Amino acid sequence: MAANLVRFGPIVLLALLAINACSSGDSNSPANPPDQTLMGRTFVSTGVEGAPIPGGGPLRLTFKDNRVSADAGCNTHSGAVASEEQKLVVSSLASTLMACGGDRQGADEWLSGLLNSQPAWQLDGPKLTLKSDNLTVTMLDKKVAEPDKPLRGTTWIVTALLTPEAQIRSQAIDDVKPTLTIAADGKVSGTAGCNTMNGSATGTDPELTFRIATTRMACAPEVMEVEQAVLKALDGKATATVDASALTIKNENGNGLVLHAQ
Repeated sequence: MAANLVRFGPIVLLALLAINACSSGDSNSPANPPDQTLMGRTFVSTGVEGAPIPGGGPLRLTFKDNRVSADAGCNTHSGAVASEEQKLVVSSLASTLMACGGDRQGADEWLSGLLNSQPAWQLDGPKLTLKSDNLTVTMLDKKVAEPDKPLRGTTWIVTALLTPEAQIRSQAIDDVKPTLTIAADGKVSGTAGCNTMNGSATGTDPELTFRIATTRMACAPEVMEVEQAVLKALDGKATATVDASALTIKNENGNGLVLHAQ
């Protein structure tokens, strides 16, 4: 699947174990973990004073087990995090290896610059503020900023394909924009890439069983490759998990989809 898609658009394989060290620091956890009110929470940027996030972001920070995971629209960065004199100190910073196109190409540099600047931080209820010399980022707890969209009745757009080994993104996926809607009664509608699809999703959320049929049109090879992958993911038993405006569907064979609410 991935080998075929390479001919038609830039593909990114985001292997779960592939990380790239992007700053110095030892592998030990920081001695002074940040205030525990940050731990177990995810924050989403709502405003930036200074250089904007390339591609528009948003910036997401997740604090867990004295570590921080961050992304600004391209790769995910992670490292140990400590608080020293009310500043976030991130060490052993590493990132995934996804190549991003368009304006998002600069998102990683923007993010690593912020994390390596040891920004001052202030938490006021759901609001987190980070300040460096030339940048102020205002963030909200994700539970406030992005409450979960309903699985049923929402139109979801495919942004990536999942295989047992990797997450696949391509220009073909971005251009085709396959869609999926699950009605309250379990009826499924949408587009698989080339063809219109319909069928059913039975079961109790989030455990569903998909049965899908499509029309029989033929499209360009790269579009049909995307369609085949979408239909492979929507075949049989699967788990459908909503996180804010994102939906992840993964079936028993390890194939799946990453989708975002329209």
